[in-house]
Amino acid sequence: MAVDWQLAAFLVLSVLEIGGSIMVVTTRKLVHAVFWLALTLVTIGGIYLVLQAEFVFLIQILVYAGAVPVLFLFGIMLTRRKIMEEVPAAEIPQTPAAPTPGEELP
Repeated sequence: MAVDWQLAAFLVLSVLEIGGSIMVVTTRKLVHAVFWLALTLVTIGGIYLVLQAEFVFLIQILVYAGAVPVLFLFGIMLTRRKIMEEVPAAEIPQTPAAPTPGEELP
């Protein structure tokens, strides 16, 4: 029985791609989701390589798997926010949205 290496590589890359894409939408930390997205995009590029589409593979790796996750990570780092963490009730301002009748404005 001859082993079809293209089929085996396609199946392995497909399983990795489906698993990575599920992890992108189920993980609770945004940085981890970006890394899972990078894995997903790299495996899609690997599928293109198995299908002998070398130019599409190169563009997939350079543009999508390289630039998009880096752009997301820079966006996360530059916002300096704690994402997916609750703000304590003491830090929420308790000022009213509008002054009540008879109240002086500051």
